[in-house]
Amino acid sequence: MWILLAVAVLTALGYWILNRRHAYWIRKGVPQLKPMFILGNMWPMLSRKRSAPEMAQEMYNSGEGSRYIGTYQFLRPALMLRDPELIKQITVKDFDHFLDHVGFIDPDADPLFGRNLFALNGMQWRAMRSTLSPTFTSSKMKSMFSLMSQNGEQFVKYFLQKNQDVIEVEMRDVTSRFANDVIANTVFGFECDSLKEHNNEFYTMGKVATDFTNIRTILVFMGYILLPKLLKLFKVTFFSDKMTSFFGRIIKENIESREKYGAKRPDMIGLMLEARKNKHSEDDHTTLPDTGFATVEESEVGKNQKLRKSDITDDDITAQAFVFFFAGFDSVSSLMCFMAYELGVNQEIQQKLRDEVDATNEKCNGKITYEALTTMKYMDMVVSETLRKWPNAIATDRICTKPYTIEPKTPNEKPVHLDKGDVISLPMYPIQRDPQYYPEPERFDPERFSDENKNKIKPYTFFPFGLGPRNCIGSRFALMETKLLFYHIISNFELIPVEKTQIPIRFNRKAINMAAEKGFWLGLQRRVK
Repeated sequence: MWILLAVAVLTALGYWILNRRHAYWIRKGVPQLKPMFILGNMWPMLSRKRSAPEMAQEMYNSGEGSRYIGTYQFLRPALMLRDPELIKQITVKDFDHFLDHVGFIDPDADPLFGRNLFALNGMQWRAMRSTLSPTFTSSKMKSMFSLMSQNGEQFVKYFLQKNQDVIEVEMRDVTSRFANDVIANTVFGFECDSLKEHNNEFYTMGKVATDFTNIRTILVFMGYILLPKLLKLFKVTFFSDKMTSFFGRIIKENIESREKYGAKRPDMIGLMLEARKNKHSEDDHTTLPDTGFATVEESEVGKNQKLRKSDITDDDITAQAFVFFFAGFDSVSSLMCFMAYELGVNQEIQQKLRDEVDATNEKCNGKITYEALTTMKYMDMVVSETLRKWPNAIATDRICTKPYTIEPKTPNEKPVHLDKGDVISLPMYPIQRDPQYYPEPERFDPERFSDENKNKIKPYTFFPFGLGPRNCIGSRFALMETKLLFYHIISNFELIPVEKTQIPIRFNRKAINMAAEKGFWLGLQRRVK
């Protein structure tokens, strides 16, 4: 009898504690979405009734009329911001209160993921960001341009050699192979041809790393949200030991080879090796055209706080190289897939881009240059609109690193006192599809980013590469890589829908990212010149 009573009391207490967690925003005077026991607001995605981006859009729309809305990622409260001015306040003006991203993987358990630039916190992040920033300036992009362009030429040559007028391709497969070769070349110093060497180890590892439908990946991802301390206790890693050892070995061999032969390359590993020797590479400050409207500017935060020689380990170099490989393989190839899709189903837009590509090709005598690519206005408009409609991530986050108060701006608001550890969600995908900022948001319209219109875009409603000092360090790299590939594709092929093309795209509800339900099938039709 007493045992049953004790169990009942403990059960009731546990239920009360868990339910109290879901009243967190109510206690702070914040309107919130109705959470489900333990699962919070995650049930639509877990039950596959909604895809991850659809769920985020639904949350955002539920807060209509409010500057913010309280949500729950299982038991973890997260405040979704809906107001551009408030987003600016938190990501830029009061950045020192929101310095970090949410901790995800314990660096001691998984150094490959936990020690990369995205995951680092505080002064460690500042120092690493400052050390890596010179790798991604305009002048460094120009120095990498020829390597990337060679990869683009290699890409189209592979398909031109096929004796077919229309070649049916799954764009996720072929663009991830291109992105793999670019990263291998410009970051790791390895030459690959993943279209010919179909199962090379670099590509195979990238494929595994970015499989967001893998059940282990999903369970670990959710485990670190739901039971982070338990997973840290057992040192559960996001990536397999095989993957960690592969990238560790590649970097170690790369470093040993460079140091043995004194080889120098203008890439990220080379820059970090210089920093380890206390020989920081400085940018030459040459005035060059930038890579496009979506390019984010580097903040002054931490510019003079580079890592000391003793602070940079092989694990640090491996972690930074891997995160750029990971981002290049997945995020950049996603941008390319969505852009290819939109050009394929909007033939008049593709024709306008083709006219610009042909005119540029003629000016360059058939050999594209960095300066010519960066002055292609319509190309930049198409890329920008792709990023608007299909951003690289559904949302990004910040964590409150010291107490902060959101002051009321409307009669129905009260001061919202945020505590250290509170999570802020910045909804890229939903806000960039909000009709009050982008009329007819489902329509693909590059003219939104014309010279006449782009200044009308409300600040802090377009942030595909993030905002403030913690924006994406690789925006120039991603934009140049994407434009180069499409320059070479459009020069030689027309992108056309095929029988397998899903129109319109529907999201894969089994994935935790923006994956297409039936892939990105298109035809490459050889141009008749």
